Amino acid sequence: MSEELNAPVIPEAPALAPAPAEEIPAPKAQIAFDDFEKVEMTVVKVKACSNVKKSKKLLCFQLDDGSGADRQILSGIAAYYTAEELVGKTLVAVTNLAPRKMMGLESNGMLLSAEKDGQLSLVMLDDAVPAGAKLC
Repeated sequence: MSEELNAPVIPEAPALAPAPAEEIPAPKAQIAFDDFEKVEMTVVKVKACSNVKKSKKLLCFQLDDGSGADRQILSGIAAYYTAEELVGKTLVAVTNLAPRKMMGLESNGMLLSAEKDGQLSLVMLDDAVPAGAKLC
């Protein structure tokens, strides 16, 4: 027992607080493949793009979707892109969404983009992909 009394006392290491978890968004509910098949993703070419008056966020796109009629889509990406730099680009749009009014203008679809850590990038394709091509 005397050995136990004379043994050096080693202090316990303080408990480390767990490292802060990275903010990971909760996964969305799973959908059936049949639901995914309902989403129509179409290659579009930007014919014209302009800032929406009285809005700091919205750009108004006139797009060739291969149908022969221009498609107008509004997108809140003005903080990431200038209207001028997008003219002529080949993008991907969801083209079977119900129309939505924004700032008095009708938007007929949604442009696909990716976002991480405050950075947003439109999904852009090679210019050789024709307007109207469907993603599958």
